Amino acid sequence: MTGIDYETIRRLPKVLLHDHLDGGVRPDTLVELAAESDYDGLPATDPDRLRDWFAAGTRSQEDLLARFEPVVDLLQDAPALTRVAAECVRDLAADGVVYAEVKVAPELHTRGGLRREQVVDAVLEGVRVGMARSRVFGRTIDVRLLLTAMRQAADSLEVADLAVRFRNEGVVGFDIAGPEAGYPPTRHISACEYVKRENFNLTLHAGEGFGLSSIWEAIQWCGADRLGQGVRTIDDIAVADDGSAKLGQLAAYIRDKRIPLEMCPTSSVRTGAVRELAQHPVDVLRRLRFRVTVNTDCRLFADTSMSREFALLATEFGYDLDTLSWFTVNAMKSAFAGHDERLALINGTIKPGYAAERHTNASAAFFRQEDGW
Repeated sequence: MTGIDYETIRRLPKVLLHDHLDGGVRPDTLVELAAESDYDGLPATDPDRLRDWFAAGTRSQEDLLARFEPVVDLLQDAPALTRVAAECVRDLAADGVVYAEVKVAPELHTRGGLRREQVVDAVLEGVRVGMARSRVFGRTIDVRLLLTAMRQAADSLEVADLAVRFRNEGVVGFDIAGPEAGYPPTRHISACEYVKRENFNLTLHAGEGFGLSSIWEAIQWCGADRLGQGVRTIDDIAVADDGSAKLGQLAAYIRDKRIPLEMCPTSSVRTGAVRELAQHPVDVLRRLRFRVTVNTDCRLFADTSMSREFALLATEFGYDLDTLSWFTVNAMKSAFAGHDERLALINGTIKPGYAAERHTNASAAFFRQEDGW
């Protein structure tokens, strides 16, 4: 069991690189949006029951994606998008997140007549509002967007162009998401090549719903700077009973090139990518010194937060503050913000934040010992 209490974990400065806007909407907001628009497609109208429905166990990536439909239905106008973006920022800040990259798929929000550009504008406005109103634990939060194209669609080049055009407005990269099986990343190689030619940032979902070939294509054909999830990297590693490991060529390349893995442990259990948290490869990859980061994926669907992810991992694998700090610095090193911004957050916020908690915990332990004498 971990010796870190939950409130300590919540206070820790955290960095989030993989979080979907439509996967983290507040249940009460969905109920209110449905009432305002006379929408009757929600499975429940009580926020608690709705939360339970979204968090119910899913056993595949496809099952998880299907549960997005009622959420997306309700996010088809600018006020709704601005509202949920502002609430997203405030929820992350309240959880101790100091930097986040939130994924938005513009094409999913155009059914009501919005253009892709208007979708991005509305979400960016919400982000600005949320950041202006968020200051928790004496810290502010910095939130950027990743524009996501869907694997099963055919407009990835247009979304990539949109990401590049908004690069100075708060968008820091391009992403591809959606069902992996049957939709390899190379279907969107033109979009990926365009992003790289524009000296922009690229992260691809790969290695969750499909295996090593998806990861290989994302890196070697599409040029991904980061891997969304990347759980199946473990399939290229042979771990012996004594803990020693032999890496295959792809796994060795990922480690040697320091390609970040945006791992989302609870989500991977919910989608069936791993059977249980104890079997998640996050700990093996950490011990082998891969560039592992910890993320939420879809906070509503996984019933999680960054604090909960850290708490679960600390309990399951015995992590201490030093390990949680290592994950956090990894994430900030891997962020798509500029080098100076990353360095300033690491040295000015993250390291001092963890140092303060170490001091507090050490002092508390000393006084507990004194009480026992």
